[in-house]
Amino acid sequence: MRGLLISFEGGEGAGKGTQVRLLKEALEAAGKTVVLTREPGGTPIGEKIRHLLKHDPDGKNMVPRAELLLFLAARAQNFDERIYPALEKGEIVICDRFIDSSAVYQGHTRGLGVEAVDSFNDFATNHHKPDITFILDLPVEVGLERVRLREGAHPALWDRLDSEKKSFHEKVREGYLALHKREGKRCVLIDASRSDIAAIHAEILNHVESRLAANRRA
Repeated sequence: MRGLLISFEGGEGAGKGTQVRLLKEALEAAGKTVVLTREPGGTPIGEKIRHLLKHDPDGKNMVPRAELLLFLAARAQNFDERIYPALEKGEIVICDRFIDSSAVYQGHTRGLGVEAVDSFNDFATNHHKPDITFILDLPVEVGLERVRLREGAHPALWDRLDSEKKSFHEKVREGYLALHKREGKRCVLIDASRSDIAAIHAEILNHVESRLAANRRA
């Protein structure tokens, strides 16, 4: 049986990292083999690209087309090297950001066009999409405050996208809500403004367990 590809999406400060970790732990406790990866990154090549995109001072004046192409390069390597082989073995892959980040950040927010970015994503992943995408949604001001608190404790986590203007992040949220309307069958909208992390995790786990059960019946 082919494995399951789960992606997590959302604006800055949405809590993706926490929910990714909790889901991985829950699935492994249930005896599942889980591969955890992230974008950009996930491979040695991808991690080098990640540093350039997020932390390298030389990336400060990067134009949107260059930004998109770097994300796509990291994605193609991650998909062929880690994601696809795991899926072929029937494993569960959890990806912290995937194709929809490019559609929203570069296609919608940077203005390169969602349809154009979708076609590039198809090329990078050989026409594969996640089986389930969780969109962690919260008001921009809540997310940015969480980022500020996080940065106070870990200054090295500050990156180029965190530092964009509030209007940029508002457009990102707009893009994710539009994605949910466009692909509601695949994309699950999760209220990430709640302080109850366990309740958010339980909601996510319930969706995943339902999908796994449906796959067994198929």
